[in-house]
Amino acid sequence: MDKTRQITMIQIAAILVSTIIGVGVLPLPLFAVNALDSGAPLITLAAVLFGFISLLLLSLLGMRFPRQTIIQYSEQIIGKWPARAGSLLVIVFFAVLTSLTAREFGEVVVTSVLKNTPVEVTVIVMLLLATFSTRNDVTVFAYIHYFYFPLILFPALFIVALSLKNADALNLQPIWGNDPQGVIPGALTIAALFQGSFILTSVIPSMRRPQKALLASVVGMVIAGGLYVIIVAATVGVFGAEETKKLLWPTLELAKATSLPANVLERLDAAFLIVWVTAVFTTLLSSYFLTTQSLGLLFRLRDHKLFAFFLLPFVFVLAMLPQNIVQMYTIVRMVGRIGLILTLAYPALLLLVSILRKKRGEPVGEVAQR
Repeated sequence: MDKTRQITMIQIAAILVSTIIGVGVLPLPLFAVNALDSGAPLITLAAVLFGFISLLLLSLLGMRFPRQTIIQYSEQIIGKWPARAGSLLVIVFFAVLTSLTAREFGEVVVTSVLKNTPVEVTVIVMLLLATFSTRNDVTVFAYIHYFYFPLILFPALFIVALSLKNADALNLQPIWGNDPQGVIPGALTIAALFQGSFILTSVIPSMRRPQKALLASVVGMVIAGGLYVIIVAATVGVFGAEETKKLLWPTLELAKATSLPANVLERLDAAFLIVWVTAVFTTLLSSYFLTTQSLGLLFRLRDHKLFAFFLLPFVFVLAMLPQNIVQMYTIVRMVGRIGLILTLAYPALLLLVSILRKKRGEPVGEVAQR
C-alpha cells in the first residue's frame, strides 16, 4: 500500500463534519430567522443544498486529479500564471476566514465566560493552538479531526434532542415563512458557513481510495447539514421567530433553556460551550492548515511548516481589526458572500475547462488503493 495514502473515506467525512460545524453554530438561527422568519429550517436546508454544489465540484475535481491539490492541478488546467493568481486569492480568503473565526471565538468567550479577560488573549491562545497543530502532516491532521468528531457530533445532537421537549410546532408555521424578501441574501449567508469544506482539496491526494471522495462528501454534508437544520428548527420551535431575532447567539440561549431529566443539570450551556470550543478548534485548524499548505505548494516547498508561525502575526492583526461585535458580523457576512464566488465559481471554472481540454491527472494504481 502507498504509505502516503493513509486517509480513509470515513476520516474524510469526519474532517468535513468537524470543519463545517464550528463558530457559526451560535448565530446560525439568527441568520435564518432574519431571512425567512418561521421558514428558517427551510432556508437552512436550501443553504445546505447550495453548499453541497461547491463540495460536489471539489469532489469531482479531486477524483479527476487524485494525486494533486487544487493549487497543483489548477496550473495544469488553466496555465501557470492564471492559476497562481487564483491560488493566491484562495490563500488570502482562507487567511481572512481564519482570522474572523478566531475573533468570533474570542468575542463569545469574553462575553459569556471570561468577562474580565481581554479578547486579544483568547484570540491568540486559540490561534497558537491551531498553529502548533497545523505543523503536522496531513495524516496527523486527519487523525485529529477523526478523534474530535464524535466529541463534537454526539453531545451536540444530545443537547438539541433534549431541547425539543420545550418546542412548540406552531412556532414553525408557516413552514415557508412570512416574508420571503430576504431569502437569497439569507441563504447565501448560511451557505457561507460551509466554505470550510474547501479543505477537501488538500486531503484527497492522501486518500486510500480517491474515487470515494464524492461518497465521503455526501456523508459529511448530510451529517453536518442535518445538524444545522435540526439546530435551527429546535431554536425557532422553542423561542419563536420574533424572539430569536432578539438573541445574539440563539443556539447558546437554547442550551441555557435546556435541562437534563429530573433537573440533574438545570442548564446545559456550560456543556455546550465545551463542545463548541472543540468545534471551533477543528474549524480553525482546517482553515489554517489549508492556508499554510497552499502557500507551501505555491512556493514549491517540501512542507508547509515554515508558514505556520510566519502567518500568525498577520492573522492575529486581521482578527483584531473589527471594532466591535456588530462590525465583526457585518464583515463576516460580507466576506462570506464574496467568498462564495471564489469557492463556487473557481472550482466550476476549473472543472469545465478540464473537461473541455480533456485534462486528467495521473490515476492512482490498484496497489495504492488496496
